[in-house]
Amino acid sequence: SQLVESGGDLVQPGGSLRLSCASSGFPLDYYDIGWFRQAPGKEREGVATVDSSGTMTNYTDSVKGRFTISKDNAKSMVYLQMNFLKTEDTGEYYCEAGYGRGSLSAKLYPYWGKGTQVTVSS
Repeated sequence: SQLVESGGDLVQPGGSLRLSCASSGFPLDYYDIGWFRQAPGKEREGVATVDSSGTMTNYTDSVKGRFTISKDNAKSMVYLQMNFLKTEDTGEYYCEAGYGRGSLSAKLYPYWGKGTQVTVSS
């Protein structure tokens, strides 16, 4: 079983990126999925989550209105569309699976991939 993130890049402030997470061994109609990020010297923080039904999403306040989490169960893919990026969005982004039920706590998502780096800089 694994989660593989992709799509990270260097982008200017105000730009957009779409992160992808390919899930194998973690059925998306059974697991809740979250995107988490970690900046150097900081703790990992929850960015956005979607529950197994796909009907409930949750976002940390700093990304509301800018980021959108979505998933395609048939393709076993989870996405994070990030618009109007800011320098403070810089970090390693991880796709994590668990039973968070909308929570942004990383403790409730015990399975994660290797991450993809997002750098927002001019």
